[in-house]
This record gives sequence, structure tokens and C-alpha cells, in this order.
Amino acid sequence: MPELPEVETVRRTLNQLIAGKRIERVTVNLPRILQKPDDPLLFAAELEGRTFQSVERRGKFLRLVLDGLVLVSHLRMEGRYGLYDKKEPQELHTHVIFHFTDGTELRYKDVRQFGTMHLFLPGEELQAPPLNKLGVEPLDERFTLDAFRRALGNRSTKIKPLLLNQEVVVGLGNIYVDEALHSAGIHPETPWNELKRKEQENLHAAIVETLSSAVEAGGSSIKSYVNGQGEMGLFQHSLKAYGRTGEPCRNCGTPIEKSVVGGRGTHVCPKCQKQPRTGNAANGSAARQPRRNAVKRRLDGEGL
Repeated sequence: MPELPEVETVRRTLNQLIAGKRIERVTVNLPRILQKPDDPLLFAAELEGRTFQSVERRGKFLRLVLDGLVLVSHLRMEGRYGLYDKKEPQELHTHVIFHFTDGTELRYKDVRQFGTMHLFLPGEELQAPPLNKLGVEPLDERFTLDAFRRALGNRSTKIKPLLLNQEVVVGLGNIYVDEALHSAGIHPETPWNELKRKEQENLHAAIVETLSSAVEAGGSSIKSYVNGQGEMGLFQHSLKAYGRTGEPCRNCGTPIEKSVVGGRGTHVCPKCQKQPRTGNAANGSAARQPRRNAVKRRLDGEGL
């Protein structure tokens, strides 16, 4: 799934490609992409004659601003936008087409068909789902250390699933959480409320630096991601943890290990990111120890 750097790259590309273009008509080939309104005819009628003014972003969502409407779009797993001449053949899995008066077309293609589109009056999109419960923006100038600490509060949740929660910090997915935690030297199973202030500072700085570097590189093309001009990102060549199972850590040379944390594949350096031995992790081990001892006594008693 595209994360903040990829969506930001798409935003910048689309802003250059479609700002000022006027919609002549709209073709909807897959109605279930539409969430508000969910009627293809009404969706098309609302957009016809309107002009794209700019393309903005909120978390992993695109906000395509028109005169009098805002189109909120989520790419999900493999959604992508591209600008084409109307004479160019239409590719498979092209679900929504915005036909412009200048003979070009903005086409939305989605092999997995998980993407969504919502139409709102300007300003209303921030007060209603899916944008109304999103957390702080990590590349916003207001994302200070204090703002970061307030957003996470005093939660005892493991830091990785906490950072993946879009209601806390937006835009972070599996790739960049692994990268930021590796950069900060923090194990993903460490409870947030057990991090020292210096560790919190390091993590805050690592999040900003990781995302900023990824945006500069145009994102990471791990699977099928490309920007609005069909260009791949380059940040995958700079990854230090994600997807590098068995490869040497770029800091210390220890092989990167993969495990599962919060249901997500997770990549760590066991030397640079020490596993927590106190708090929740230790309590969990302590709770399991009596059972292990009881099983061992039973097996010993049976001569096994």
C-alpha cells in the first residue's frame, strides 16, 4: 500500500499535470470505487464542467480540489492515476476516467479494486469520514516533539502498532515504521511509555528524516508503485531494515531478522534494536514462566 512518501509524490506529480484542466465528462467503469455519492450518474453529473484547482494530501489520502467540490481519493493497495491522450488505448482495470476539454484524460487504474472516492463540499471533507479521525501529520511544521508526545500520550502499546495507527500519526505504514525504528535504535515491541525522553526525541527525528528522504527520492517502488507519470521511486535502494532479511545491518553488520509484530512482518537488527526486557514484554514472559515450569515438571515426572 502506498504510504505518505508515495502519496505525496503522486500529489506533486498530479498537481503539475491536472491543475487548471476542465472536466468535460466522467466515465465510471467500476461503481464500487465510488463511496459518496455511490451513484455513478450523480457522481459524474456533479463533476462535469468543473476545473481541478490543486491536488493536496491528508495522510495517505489525496484531496483533489475543484471549483466548488473536493474529491477525496485513497489508492489503497495498487490504485494509480495517469494522464493520457484520449486516443491512447485504455488499459485493463481502468475504472474511472475524467475526460478533459483539451483532449487529455485522467485515468484511475486499480488492479485490486480497493481504492475509494468521496465527493464533498469544500471544508466538509475534514469533518466527515474518512478524514475526520486522522492523527497528526509528520511532515507538518506543527509536528514538534511535544506534539508527537501529546499524540501518543502515555500509552503502553508496543511502539510499532501504535505508529501504524492512523488516528495517532498519519501516513506511516510498514516500510517507514521499520525504517524509522531502525534509525532510532528502538525495538518495535518496546512499549511507548517505557521509552526515555531521549529515545522519544530520536524516534521523532527519525520519523521526520526517514519520510523527508523518501519523499525526495520519490517514494519506494517495492511492488507496483509508480507516480502519475509512470516513474518508479528510488528510496527502496536506501532501505536499512525493511525487506532485508538475512542481509547485514548497514550500521553493525549483524544480519537483519524478520518477525511478526502486531500482525505485520517486521524487520529489525537484533544488535542495534535491543528487545525490551522490562515492562509489558517482561510481564508477559513472567506470566508464561509458571506454565512452562509446570509442563517441564510433568514431562520430567513421566520420564520424557
